[in-house]
Amino acid sequence: MSRSIDILLIANRGEIACRVMRTAKAMGLTTVAVHSAIDRHARHVREADLAVDLGGAKPAESYLRIDRIVAAARESGAQAIHPGYGFLSENADFARACEAAGLLFLGPPAAAIEAMGSKSAAKALMEAAGVPLVPGYHGEAQDYETFRAAAETIGYPVLLKATAGGGGKGMKVVEREAELAEALESARREARAAFGDARMLVEKYVLKPRHVEIQVFADRHGHCLYLFERDCSIQRRHQKVVEEAPAPGLSSALRRAMGEAAVKAAQAIGYVGAGTVEFLLDVRGEFFFMEMNTRLQVEHPVTEAITGLDLVAWQIRVARGEPLPVTQDQVPLHGHAIEVRLYAEDPEHDFLPASGTLALYREPSAGPGRRVDSGVAEGDAVSPFYDPMLAKLIAWGENREEARQRLLAMLAETAVGGVKTNLAFLRRVLAHPAFASAELDTGFIPRHREALLPEPRELPEAFWRLAASAWVQSEAPRRREDDPRSPWSATDGWRAGLPAQIELHLACQGTRRQVRAGDGAELQGEWLSCRSEFIRDGGSADESAPTVRRRLHAIRQGDTLYLEWAGELHAVGRVDPLAEVEAGHAQHGGLTAPMNGSIVRVLVEAGQHVEAGAALVVLEAMKMEHSIRAPRAGVVKGLYCREGELVGEGTALVELEEA
Repeated sequence: MSRSIDILLIANRGEIACRVMRTAKAMGLTTVAVHSAIDRHARHVREADLAVDLGGAKPAESYLRIDRIVAAARESGAQAIHPGYGFLSENADFARACEAAGLLFLGPPAAAIEAMGSKSAAKALMEAAGVPLVPGYHGEAQDYETFRAAAETIGYPVLLKATAGGGGKGMKVVEREAELAEALESARREARAAFGDARMLVEKYVLKPRHVEIQVFADRHGHCLYLFERDCSIQRRHQKVVEEAPAPGLSSALRRAMGEAAVKAAQAIGYVGAGTVEFLLDVRGEFFFMEMNTRLQVEHPVTEAITGLDLVAWQIRVARGEPLPVTQDQVPLHGHAIEVRLYAEDPEHDFLPASGTLALYREPSAGPGRRVDSGVAEGDAVSPFYDPMLAKLIAWGENREEARQRLLAMLAETAVGGVKTNLAFLRRVLAHPAFASAELDTGFIPRHREALLPEPRELPEAFWRLAASAWVQSEAPRRREDDPRSPWSATDGWRAGLPAQIELHLACQGTRRQVRAGDGAELQGEWLSCRSEFIRDGGSADESAPTVRRRLHAIRQGDTLYLEWAGELHAVGRVDPLAEVEAGHAQHGGLTAPMNGSIVRVLVEAGQHVEAGAALVVLEAMKMEHSIRAPRAGVVKGLYCREGELVGEGTALVELEEA
């Protein structure tokens, strides 16, 4: 039976909400955004036709409130709800609540979510169907002794995983039994916070696997097909960073075998809509079932790029009761696509999430084979309460190398300032020879860590001279219209009878320099054009050699100049040495919050003796837990935080006195 959808509510935020709205509007639908109190000015709210305030700040107070979302649908007149991914997208109770309220849920039936949404139940189902599984324990008993015995039987290292979720939340690698208890409790807290379900499973941690997943789609008429595969092996902290389709090196026979296994799994549970069956693929070509995500995936754009299909449009049509528009043999496969996830995070400090205001945000220009799915704009705030992904950059090419080169060009045009990001890290991943050769597995980042995460280097003299030159030119670029040749409108430090020079006091990365504006550089809009020889050695060019000029990002935003150097964007500020008063640093031995977040556990008390590496405080940010550990043995001299408290980056939490 067909159903009408004229008004669609998107029960999500960020880039996926904006992406769903884009297709919905193209199909003539009215879009409804829901938002927390702190998201009232977010981009997905600005782009929606209607918006409903859910209140609160944390997900549990807003985007995870089933009652408020259903009420928002009624108030706005929506007939259907698209859950996006994360939050309530794989929550069977939410699907039932939508059905009870007479709303169409753009996802599978609640029974299918329960069957595959629980990793334990899904593995049991696959085992019965004869699909190979990674050795592990997926039972109901959740006590520590059960997990200890299972891990001992399986053999370390093992992987703890939340049964109700994904995206790296509630997932911990445990190398030895001594780490198991703490890791299990931390994973349970993360799972409870992110999914409202603290149940866990444990399985063997397979070394050097590839993460290959199959996109499936089913309608309400019994038809189900697969839209080929994606390789998602490049991961950090169990979170995907780079995804591509099709998976490099797969034979047509293996592609068909994995696709048919995924379809069989979906049909076994009466699946409807978009879903993804994830496998671990080893070097011998054997694949093991991991889990099924009963929703649209973050990386669905690469599948859209190689098939030319709009999966959100398919979701809407299937929800209306329409059949799939093509058969398996008619699914197109053309070219190659690669996607990267641009995150607000600090790669130099274990990819800790970052938060703050996007003082600068520039996306790459549009063009053939280029796509950007983003959920932010310049001036928006990145909150500590939600996932820190800013955007997805997707490039398509006739072959993998063309897609890779196109994506590198897109990253070179991207600029973000005000918060730390993984932008330079993404560029290094795509440019790495091993990635270019498709030498992929889930250990890619740790194996190439030295090249991908190099130690920070001192900025050279050439950088400071270019920064000074760009600063001077950005300070007063306007010449007098009545006399453009007047020396009084020049910015080169000209003085009658004296050599031209301008001395500046600049600061960048905690370093201050007094520097004279360099020559050979010209600011053109938001780019600094300069001689390659100047960049290479800070000296002048050989007059007999041809002059080559390079363009670097140089963007002035208020009191900050964002200057590109060695593939990274550096924030440069001007220092007034006469007016500046040195701010006192935190007390010696003080431990501070590495990011904005909330304190979930305080594990020590004043006067307590702790060993080096002991967990002192547990901080939650972006739905992930981060332990503040003692850098050395000592005595807790002071505690400056309490459980449930919100703290900002740099806030003193614990004072540790050396024993």
